[in-house]
Amino acid sequence: MSISVFDLFKIGIGPSSSHTVGPMCAAHGFIKGLRDSAELGSVVRVKAEMYGSLGATGRGHGTPGAVMMGLEGELPETIDVRSIDRRVEDILSNGKIMLAGEYSIKYSQKNDLVLHRKKTLPYHPNGMKFSAFDADKNLLQERVYYSVGGGFVVDEAAASADCIVEDNTSIPYPFDSAHDLLALCDKTGLTISQLMWENELAWRSEEEINLNLFKIWSAMQECVDNGVSTRGILPGGLKVKRRASELKIKLLSRPEAALSDPLTVLDWVTLYALAVNEENAAGGRVVTAPTNGAAGIIPAVLHYYMRFVPGASDIGVTQFLLTAAAIGILYKKNASISGAEVGCQGEVGSACSMAAGALTAVMGGTPQQVENAAEIGMEHNLGLTCDPVGGLVQVPCIERNAMASVKAIHAARMALSGDGSHFVSLDKVILTMRKTGEDMHNRYKETARGGLAIHVLEMPVNITEC
Repeated sequence: MSISVFDLFKIGIGPSSSHTVGPMCAAHGFIKGLRDSAELGSVVRVKAEMYGSLGATGRGHGTPGAVMMGLEGELPETIDVRSIDRRVEDILSNGKIMLAGEYSIKYSQKNDLVLHRKKTLPYHPNGMKFSAFDADKNLLQERVYYSVGGGFVVDEAAASADCIVEDNTSIPYPFDSAHDLLALCDKTGLTISQLMWENELAWRSEEEINLNLFKIWSAMQECVDNGVSTRGILPGGLKVKRRASELKIKLLSRPEAALSDPLTVLDWVTLYALAVNEENAAGGRVVTAPTNGAAGIIPAVLHYYMRFVPGASDIGVTQFLLTAAAIGILYKKNASISGAEVGCQGEVGSACSMAAGALTAVMGGTPQQVENAAEIGMEHNLGLTCDPVGGLVQVPCIERNAMASVKAIHAARMALSGDGSHFVSLDKVILTMRKTGEDMHNRYKETARGGLAIHVLEMPVNITEC
């Protein structure tokens, strides 16, 4: 299967790519299927059932609202984020939902949206089932989908075949491992970003690639700007205070600190990561990179490159994103970027690895040094659990992004100090991450039933669910 850079980097909404972006896309696809089969006008009821991690922490991750918006025909990239809360409130208070924005039917969240906290579907922890009925209670259509991380959604047939993404586009430089990728670089003399550019041409023109890459970068910058200009308390009941705005004020109030304390640069990196993940936790517009739970790492490190690395350029931005995507593809193909499947090592760990390799590339590193940096970034995130307190993408998720951003920069500097040769290969560390995820107990995989999720609060924040 072929994966594009724009499969990994998608503009969407918070707080979760698997729990918010995926379910919205799945609900949208289900309604589109009813319309395509000319059955939409016969529908009087749509029932959505969320299983596994979606059922366990879906409430805190915005899954119910995402499903409703998807049923109304919305998609994460284009929906007016500011309108979501009002529209969900209208649906619940009026007891009606507008399918595809065209057909109004009765809707009861209690009966039509079921969160199964302890039931799972066969192929992935993030399973969903949608059912449509006519006036005589006949089943018109029923579809099962899986939100497999990073906003990727596959149907039951694709999931049973272990199909990551349904795309058979022929690309000039296919690779399934870091070994393959480095061999292609050696054979062609191309860098990793140049190989990715050539592959992207199989889907779109040079102009479109550039336009879309800078659209991604622009969205990342806007997210940071929004995060540092917003104060208050994050939603969800934990009463977590936004910190990015105050941190920016402190940094700007003492610019001379950078002269006496070189580590002030890391305070700015922390600021960028906090800003993005606070926006994500508030349900704002973010770039899935490669997931929402880890959305702050790549933007933070890319901001570091643009603002603190001499010679940084717009060309470097494209090289950074393309290189990061190549590394992300390796995780997507050979392990997972889903916290519900392998824990937070698959989200924060993958993003740290991607950012480390990408920064190495734009700082002049060889493909071998890039691979070394990516390996370091993941090696020191192995075993990282996904244990969101209260089922919310706030604690420890926000700070975890800041820590991983700094770790990515350190990994790049370590790799650049060597010649690219190292003991543990990226392929081996990806395999280890996958096996570690398989061995990890489910309570540490985005279910909010283990780790910090149960030891921070005396009583976990939970809504009554099935």
